[in-house]
Amino acid sequence: MRILHFADAHIDMVTQGRHDPNTGLAVRTIDFLKALDTIVDTAIAEKVDLVIFAGDAYKDRTPVPTFQREWGRRIARLAQARVPVLLLVGNHDLSPAQGRAHALQEFETLAVPFVRVVSKPEFIKPEQLGLPVQIIAFPWVNRSSFLANSEQSAGNIQEVYTQIEDRLIKVVDAWLSDADPNIPVIFAAHASVEGAVYGGERTVMLGSDLVLSGALVRDPRLSYVALGHIHKAQDVNQGSQPPVIYPGSIERVDFGEARDDKFFVIATVESGAATQVEWRKLEGRRFIDRYFAPAQADGMMEAIFALLPDRDEMKDAVVRLVLEYPFDWEAMIDEPALRRHTEECLEFHFIRKPRRETRLRLSADQAISSLSSLDLLDVYWKSVNSDPQEAEELQKLAAGIIFSSELPEQPT
Repeated sequence: MRILHFADAHIDMVTQGRHDPNTGLAVRTIDFLKALDTIVDTAIAEKVDLVIFAGDAYKDRTPVPTFQREWGRRIARLAQARVPVLLLVGNHDLSPAQGRAHALQEFETLAVPFVRVVSKPEFIKPEQLGLPVQIIAFPWVNRSSFLANSEQSAGNIQEVYTQIEDRLIKVVDAWLSDADPNIPVIFAAHASVEGAVYGGERTVMLGSDLVLSGALVRDPRLSYVALGHIHKAQDVNQGSQPPVIYPGSIERVDFGEARDDKFFVIATVESGAATQVEWRKLEGRRFIDRYFAPAQADGMMEAIFALLPDRDEMKDAVVRLVLEYPFDWEAMIDEPALRRHTEECLEFHFIRKPRRETRLRLSADQAISSLSSLDLLDVYWKSVNSDPQEAEELQKLAAGIIFSSELPEQPT
């Protein structure tokens, strides 16, 4: 079986900026839709056996009708081509309130042929899909829903997540025990996995949200693990079986993803054989990010222009320049010249970060050695122009801390 796997479409994530006069949509929104078109076109042209979308179609649970129309048109194309589609509900698609509809509800409500929505954990058997594959599917696990449907109290968040993971492990193990060993099993989930890396090389750590253990997704009884939620493309089980794949978001959402390539995946799954993974790169909008902290004022503008790419490279790109400099150099920055230099960019973001040098100044008849800790703090609040009321509250807090630390130790 050839399975196309993608995730984190977020087609309405970026709606600001320049708009296309023909469609009325933001140019950046059209970028996301073009990436989605590439995925749909590939699925139809290459006659894949199944499309798995691992969650987060939109930026939130209440997309405007225009974006529902654009998403619906593309999923309808797959259905009309008789390509089975599995849609997982992600955290951005799900309402935090129990019982509220999710963003993919219309496909479930209308029972669209060839489209199956997974809004709660389930084990999908071959006869349900009409395909020789078994799927253990987990949409985003909502902590409040879990608590509402169990006898557990809110308590410590980490304890709740531990309870959820323990339950998931038991459920998955039971389903795997019930699975036909002669037919491939796919694990599909919208979740964080231990050992995965966010954009910017930030390793997923326990405590921020539910994090599935590596042992759960690396179970050798699985043939392929199709994940969504983390926007950085990666195989969390690199070089081993089963592949544990985050294809990443389909377009760059912000500058945190500026250096990340974007992909969807085609996995060839066969019983008794190693799963083969093809990474298909998506040619998205280019992001160019530059940071500059000049060492001297002389020639600062020339140095900035030298740091930026040439005009041809910046054409139609989203460009950001972060400039950090002493506040006294403010008048030397020629922003109109920068805007002219970058006028062929799709967007140019100029972030100024002036530094104000702050010094503690004492009167001529005072010496630091003559001042108490609280006196010095009072001078500091005034030097940084703190709000008088806030400074007074902070001074009281500091006095309490200093007083308690200076109390003599009580005999035991």
